[in-house]
Amino acid sequence: MTWFNHSKLFDLARRGQRLPHIAVVVPLAFLFTLIAQFGAFPLLIPLGLVYGFTATGVSLAGVPNTLAGFWMSLQLVSSFILAYVILWAWLKWVEKRPFWTLGYEVKGALCQYGRGFLIGACMFAGAVGILSLFGGVSLEQGDLSKQGLPAVTGVLLVLVGWVIQGGAEEALIRGWVLPVIGARYKPWIGLLVSALIFSVLHGLNPGLNAIALINLALFGVFAGLYAMREGSLWGISALHSVWNWVQGNFFGFQVSGMNADGGTLINLMETGADWFTGGAFGPEGGLAVTIILALGIVVTLFWKSKSANSSE
Repeated sequence: MTWFNHSKLFDLARRGQRLPHIAVVVPLAFLFTLIAQFGAFPLLIPLGLVYGFTATGVSLAGVPNTLAGFWMSLQLVSSFILAYVILWAWLKWVEKRPFWTLGYEVKGALCQYGRGFLIGACMFAGAVGILSLFGGVSLEQGDLSKQGLPAVTGVLLVLVGWVIQGGAEEALIRGWVLPVIGARYKPWIGLLVSALIFSVLHGLNPGLNAIALINLALFGVFAGLYAMREGSLWGISALHSVWNWVQGNFFGFQVSGMNADGGTLINLMETGADWFTGGAFGPEGGLAVTIILALGIVVTLFWKSKSANSSE
């Protein structure tokens, strides 16, 4: 597995004039995330005054679905777009390297993004398949204007927001934290630290449980391995984005404990023990997703591609 120790992501990180110390990278990852979240305030405050606030944000329950999808997408964009700006500024003025060195090379980008999109959709569909096999899901009756064909426009609008959100988290964690620490120290340290940071960043989400924390860390390991093996962020950014979109706006589940407004194409709900289905956190808090992520890690580690056979 030469790709593990010699991933292109590490070479890209070394293009800068300096690799920050781990004691700098870890707190900055949390600080950058916190600052980026403030970008949503100019939108959330007026939305909340118009539509009302909930414990997790703004209530869009009574808003027409297409409009709800637009506002949900805009919330995601405004909450994460600053992460790109902050990283660009840090790379330009501190590390002295271009933004694309996070793993955004143009060559092969479309193929990598499309492949990641397909893999992410199939992985979460696999988790739903496991839940279905053991009676862990059932159809839920809901507002007919917010599910099925009437919801298509809103669902597609939300996808734009998920693309920004998933890409921003990947740029920060797998594009910056993992390669910088992995290049300066050891690849496994970069992988482990980035996975733990990813898990902790979601530690305040509603409905969190022990299995959810484990799954978040497992996703962090899987995503790190995927990005390291591909030597790029395009694929894992697409996978992350579509995972959230399919979970919340295709199947109608909670996304890491958060509501996904904008409608759903298939409205499912968990039935059965929370340790298996995830309960209030959504499927990411249950063992069905644990199984999928464990399989994803094994396949990523040991899948023999043609290029791997020629170089490993």
